[in-house]
Amino acid sequence: MDNNGKNILVTGGSGFLGINLIRYLLKLGYNITSLDFAKFDYPEFDRINAVLGDIRDRDMVEKCMQGQDLVVHCAAALPLYKKQDIYSTDVDGTRLLVESAKRNGIKRFVQISSTAVYGIPDHHPLTEDDKLDGVGHYGKAKIMAEAVCLDARKEGMILPIIRPKSFIGPERLGVFAIFYDWAMTGHGFPMIGNGKNRYQFLDVEDLCDAIYLCLTKDEADVNDTFNIGAAEFTTMREDYQVVLDEAGYGKRIKGFPAGPVILALRILEALHLSPLYKWVYETASKDSFVSIDKAKAKLGFNPQYSNKDALLRNYRWYLENVDKFKNTSGVSHRVPWKQGILALAKLFF
Repeated sequence: MDNNGKNILVTGGSGFLGINLIRYLLKLGYNITSLDFAKFDYPEFDRINAVLGDIRDRDMVEKCMQGQDLVVHCAAALPLYKKQDIYSTDVDGTRLLVESAKRNGIKRFVQISSTAVYGIPDHHPLTEDDKLDGVGHYGKAKIMAEAVCLDARKEGMILPIIRPKSFIGPERLGVFAIFYDWAMTGHGFPMIGNGKNRYQFLDVEDLCDAIYLCLTKDEADVNDTFNIGAAEFTTMREDYQVVLDEAGYGKRIKGFPAGPVILALRILEALHLSPLYKWVYETASKDSFVSIDKAKAKLGFNPQYSNKDALLRNYRWYLENVDKFKNTSGVSHRVPWKQGILALAKLFF
């Protein structure tokens, strides 16, 4: 890339993916503007232009877009957000950003979508051409956001769409913080089903590599939609067990019949007693993996971390930083989720 393509806007820069991407791009000499409605409270604050604002604010978006060469759109309202916030952020916010990027002559706009757009599939591996059938408001909103991007691509924008599997690594908390807390405190962990299903994850560093490739490879190669995930993964039971082994208490993953557990979790979710939402508990006992052949062929994507590597890297970061977020909670990946009634279940493991 030439030196004139170094100004980059990262939306959602205060989030889990955002901060990892910003650190990645800083090492490569990019000039970064972060736009997020959450405060950017990382050590890198003095090295970037951190703007506190909302992607649903047209004037704010336009102001941040001016002078940029590239955009990576990471910001999203996740499944635990309210319905209206999910659609206004993930669809309307994306539309505002894309329209502003087009007006300002942005060279490339990378859209971070999700494999949630596939819903609960009936075959594997999933390819980019498979039907889209999002689960819940988040999955549906991501499909609608992709449609906005596809329209812009037809109008001439270079607009890669990345569909990452669930990604983990430093700064990732959310639902994984529940598992790591149980492991750290010497407990086993329940699994929906027998755990023999194959569930692909993704290390955030590998996701950053994929984003960088979309920013720098030839236009003809990147102007497409790509699944991104780990190349090496086994079963849920085997992959998760490495964290319990690392904890050193001799605890094991314990499977439970999927049907009754899912029914119970539906009821608990309806009563607001559990943080687990449909996309988590409906897919946890099923195979879930995508083909990354297109990304390998067109982008040269070559993931470095297996599922086990990514889980261990995330768990070790959790142990080093747990005192910083012991008394925090929320609905994003950046903070632990409240365990609700699951904290009582912990006593039996």
